[in-house]
Amino acid sequence: MEELEQFETDALSGFVLTRASAGLADGTLRGDIGHLDQVRTWFGRPLWDMEAAAADAYFGKMCVARRHPAGPVPGADLYFIFLELRHKVELHRMTGRVIECPIDEMNRPRGAKDAQLRISSERVGDRNALHRLGR
Repeated sequence: MEELEQFETDALSGFVLTRASAGLADGTLRGDIGHLDQVRTWFGRPLWDMEAAAADAYFGKMCVARRHPAGPVPGADLYFIFLELRHKVELHRMTGRVIECPIDEMNRPRGAKDAQLRISSERVGDRNALHRLGR
């Protein structure tokens, strides 16, 4: 049990270091940690044990409490993706579970899909051409 608790702390530290090395602002990192801590406190277990139904329940209650449909915070799904990419094998060895992000496509943060799209130079050229035509 102590090994898992230490691993959970180390995994969160690794997530913070990874995000910091990507150039995220301190405020963003504090926000990510704060949100993850809230989810962890509500869930009562390590987040790698969370499944989609629990994520739906938590984020649904959070949205009702905030009185607007914000859904999951952007950093939450990234933590699960981080765990999958960096610690999937080790978590399986330690817990017997194969980690999977419980925040599925139905409840990803709004705008996350668009933020990941890369517009090819051809598409930019098309848009410029349409603009020149007055459209």
